[in-house]
Amino acid sequence: MTRFRRAVIFVVAHRRRVGWLAALGLFLVILPFLVRDYQVDVLIMLLINIIIVVSFRLITTTGRWSLAHIPMVGCGAYATALLTGGLGFPFWLSLPLSGLAAGAAALLMSYPLARTKGFAFFVASFAAGDALRLCWTRFKVPFGGHKGLTNVPVPSFFGAGDFAQAIPYYFLALAVTVLCLLVMWRLDRSRLGRTWKILDMNEDLAKSLGINATFYKILAFVLGSAFAGVAGVLLAHRLWAVVPAQFGFGATLYLLVWVVFGGTRTFQGPIIGVAALTLLREILKPLFEWVPLIFGTIIILTLIFLPEGLESLPRRLRPWLSKERLSLLETESEPTGYETVRQPGR
Repeated sequence: MTRFRRAVIFVVAHRRRVGWLAALGLFLVILPFLVRDYQVDVLIMLLINIIIVVSFRLITTTGRWSLAHIPMVGCGAYATALLTGGLGFPFWLSLPLSGLAAGAAALLMSYPLARTKGFAFFVASFAAGDALRLCWTRFKVPFGGHKGLTNVPVPSFFGAGDFAQAIPYYFLALAVTVLCLLVMWRLDRSRLGRTWKILDMNEDLAKSLGINATFYKILAFVLGSAFAGVAGVLLAHRLWAVVPAQFGFGATLYLLVWVVFGGTRTFQGPIIGVAALTLLREILKPLFEWVPLIFGTIIILTLIFLPEGLESLPRRLRPWLSKERLSLLETESEPTGYETVRQPGR
């Protein structure tokens, strides 16, 4: 009863936010029936990328930016390809196991990476991720070498149907994405999430308070990589194949562009960034060759004028809008010269 009462109080206190979320949920349910199959596939990739960027932000809350995040996506993709295609595991069991596999790979990487800070961690994480990708390329058994693995099966709903078509797979990706976002949102708002943010603000102060900085940084790296592995599972089962080239440095650059453009200060910042740039990329499809140049220009302008990302735009505009509103009210309150002033006693 207490939990139910708390839930009711939360909904009433945040009824406007809950209303917007309900409207967004209804829109996402209706959306795949309003667009073509190709655009549904774009939406599926957007949902997968949302998991990737939010899990990446989970790591950045400790003040560390990992260039091994896309290889962690590949780790989950290869794990599910081996489990479902090679060993016959069902998709629903492979989904969490592949996430755990990516987390385990991140745990092995984290011990040497824990000795690095700042730019050194940035470079070391890139080297670790590239070494992992090199293993997939070099070893034909069991990873298939340059050609990768092409025996990834279509997920089925406990024998009652499969997700081969775009719209059913969209709802599968939507359900997994919502579940992952809820878990990561709870982590971000929990005591653990606040500890990560303290490490980012002042690590020396956190250590003086008895916080084990190394442990919490490793934990953030492992959890973020595990969620990235889940995204890799969705990617592999949609493309029905896993190739090392999918997880190269180019994909990492796009990840950094999404996150920088959206911002990492708030939970929704990276989501805004990847959604806006995905829409822009579809609009610029006739100018496909110019997309990298356009994205590069956007990032340069963002770093100059919005260093905290697109999420900081409302906060920056609020004072200006307040001044404009105040000046408008003052203008309206001034007498125009044609108004009749009522004399006392009349």
